[in-house]
Amino acid sequence: MSDTDLTQLDATAQADLVRSGAASPTELVEAAIERAQQVNPEINAIIHPLFDEALEKAAGELPDGPFRGVPFLFKDLGAVLAGHPLHTGSRVLKEFGLTAPFDSALGRRFADAGLVTIGKTNTPEWGILPTTEPVAYGPTRNPWDLGRSPGGSSGGSAAAVAAGIVPVAHANDGGGSIRIPASSNGLVGLKPSRARVSLAPYTGDSMSGLTVEFVVTRSVRDVASMLDWVQGPEPGDPYAALPPKRPYAEELEAAPGRLKIALLTESLTGDGIDSEVVESARRTAADLEALGHEIVEPDLSMAGGPIDLYQTFITRWAAGVAETAATVEIVVGRKLGPEDVEPLTWALIERGRRESGADYLFAVTQHQALSRMIAAMYEGEGAIDLIMTPTLADVPPPLGTYDDSGPDPMTAMDYARRIATFTGAFNATGQPAISLPLQQSASGLPVGIQFVAPIWREDVLIRIAAQLEQAHPWAGRRPALAAAG
Repeated sequence: MSDTDLTQLDATAQADLVRSGAASPTELVEAAIERAQQVNPEINAIIHPLFDEALEKAAGELPDGPFRGVPFLFKDLGAVLAGHPLHTGSRVLKEFGLTAPFDSALGRRFADAGLVTIGKTNTPEWGILPTTEPVAYGPTRNPWDLGRSPGGSSGGSAAAVAAGIVPVAHANDGGGSIRIPASSNGLVGLKPSRARVSLAPYTGDSMSGLTVEFVVTRSVRDVASMLDWVQGPEPGDPYAALPPKRPYAEELEAAPGRLKIALLTESLTGDGIDSEVVESARRTAADLEALGHEIVEPDLSMAGGPIDLYQTFITRWAAGVAETAATVEIVVGRKLGPEDVEPLTWALIERGRRESGADYLFAVTQHQALSRMIAAMYEGEGAIDLIMTPTLADVPPPLGTYDDSGPDPMTAMDYARRIATFTGAFNATGQPAISLPLQQSASGLPVGIQFVAPIWREDVLIRIAAQLEQAHPWAGRRPALAAAG
């Protein structure tokens, strides 16, 4: 251990140390806590340290799962373990002191994998924005540039992994919240297919399937092994994804074949795209051609027809925020008012309460139509195998960009619409999508490239991701602020 730089090891490698006897779970956890104490005061990623509990668990009998003894972080939103804080970026729940009453299914699967939770990470209020700057806990800072956003809503988890505190952390994604922080922090971020990972028992299908749960990682093999462990339905789930034909870990060594990949660099919401991220995507396209793949650039100007992707998405999103407000009111035993939440949150609550059930169902129907249009791109004459885009429409913006303090709080969503133009669409369609840290800006900021497969085809994403990781490795890149090994 004295000669091992743990910050350079992914979760699989750290688990191998434990399995071989080269390190104990206690040693790994003690080292992670030390790294957290080094860098967390600078980045504010961990808001609920659980160090004493982690050391106790590491010293005990851990489940013999694939990640036995590996230190881990939960996002303070979504999957939970009983007794842990659950504040969801909310001042109301922070003041109330809410703790999770019981494990979620995914929380238990993480624990059964042998992961040792050392804390919980920061998130924007109720996971609304693609940045992590809640009033309740203050901003998380991007370790690549402390003045910039780490993305959101899984920004605390991503910043902690990028800074070297832990090799993998829990994340979830309702409009890009795994892929956006993965891109912003130079990580691998897979959004699984709708219902691939169960939301039981707290949720059936959040906002009719917009939100999915998983992790952010440093390596593709961690993605594959973790997905093998946590995927699959729970009793009572409203529906389930088709199971994989073989373990995802077996896809790591499988040749992807010659793929036809559709490169999209024009905004899906009609907004501007930064030229530097477009050029980054084109460089990756050239790399893919060098690997033998075919790149095409389809004309999607009429693909959506009359569908307003943004407004229909906001209808579904606002309904989810209003539902969250109703749940929080039950928890705290009183009605919420505008003084209890951030301005954008209140604006979405009001919109969600104002719009009708018919409005909501119409938005879902529009997204189902969009899903069929995009699904047709993967079928028949001229069919493609993957869609490829820049993950974000810009480099990570400065903290404070998503300001909702003006006369119209929804202006914060206008910037979110622009920067997340390539991510939210695939929450609407339910397709699996992965952001890979393949490029960097001229100033050294990470630039993620997104790949989107047909629904239920995470295997294709893992194969192409593994090929790119081998051909253009990113493991040696470190942010400006990183923990010592």
